Amino acid sequence: MTMPKIYNFSVSFIKLSLILALLVNLVACGIYQPGVDTRKRPVKGTDRARQNLEQGKGFKLSELGGNKKTTYEFSTSNPMWRSSLEVLDFLPLTTVDYSGGMIISDWYNDTANNNDSIKITIRFLSNEVKTNSLKVIVHKKTCKSTNNCVVKKIDSKIEEELKRSILKKAARLEADAKNKKKN
Repeated sequence: MTMPKIYNFSVSFIKLSLILALLVNLVACGIYQPGVDTRKRPVKGTDRARQNLEQGKGFKLSELGGNKKTTYEFSTSNPMWRSSLEVLDFLPLTTVDYSGGMIISDWYNDTANNNDSIKITIRFLSNEVKTNSLKVIVHKKTCKSTNNCVVKKIDSKIEEELKRSILKKAARLEADAKNKKKN
C-alpha cells in the first residue's frame, strides 16, 4: 500500500517549514552569525574595544569615575581604623564595617542608673589622620520603663574626647609605621 502523493507533500512541507523556522530563529537570536570581514573588524581585542568605543558601543570604566586613582588598604594598615577599634575596645560593637567606613556600638551603660544608656557611632570620612576625617555621634537612651524609652542624639564631651584620643593614637600608629619603613 502506497501513501497518497498529497500526504507525502504535506509531510515534506511541514519538515521544510520547521527547518526554515529554525534557521530564522537561529539568525534572529544571534546564535548563528554570518562571517565577519576582518578587514572591517580588528582581530586584536584592544583594537576591537577602541573601535567599539568610537562607534558608541561601549564605555571605559575610567570614564565613570574620572581620572581618580584608587588605593586599597586593608583594615590592619589603616591607622584611623585600628586606633578607633583600640579606643572602643571596652564597648560591645554591633556593626563594624570597614568597607562602609562605620563602627556602631551596642547600647552601653556603666553606671548604677540602668535607665540611661549611650550608643556611639563613628563614621570615617577619609583615611587621612585629620580632624575632619572622622565623625563621632553619641545617642542617649532614657527609659522610664521597659517599653517607654526615648532616644536622642546628644552633644557631649564624649564625642570630642573619643575623637581626640582616636586621632592621637592614629598619629602614633602612622608615625610608627613610617619609622618601620625607614628602618
